[in-house]
Amino acid sequence: MKQTEALNAKKMPLRKSRFKKGDQVHVIAGKAKGQVGEVLRVDLKRHFVFIKDVALQKRHTKPRRQGEQGGILSIEGPVHVSNVLIHCPTCNAGVRKAHTDAEMCKQYEAKHPKK
Repeated sequence: MKQTEALNAKKMPLRKSRFKKGDQVHVIAGKAKGQVGEVLRVDLKRHFVFIKDVALQKRHTKPRRQGEQGGILSIEGPVHVSNVLIHCPTCNAGVRKAHTDAEMCKQYEAKHPKK
């Protein structure tokens, strides 16, 4: 009982994410490298993002109710946030965020890599 209390006391607060629902992102590593898609949801606890039509997984479902059909569904799998960057439509590549103002943290400009 004391060990669980100690573990709960050590829990870190959830970290703020660089991505939000609806952002266009570019995958830079892993199986889905080079793919671009829209963020469907963000898992802050496990540091994953789910991207539309990227890292698809097959799910075999069984009919649960009478009249319902079973089958194989394609669902989006998780991609770790370290493997994803914001997509810049002008240069068609992944870029980092650079905030222009502390007050206007919702607006950002692309921070292009040095060449």
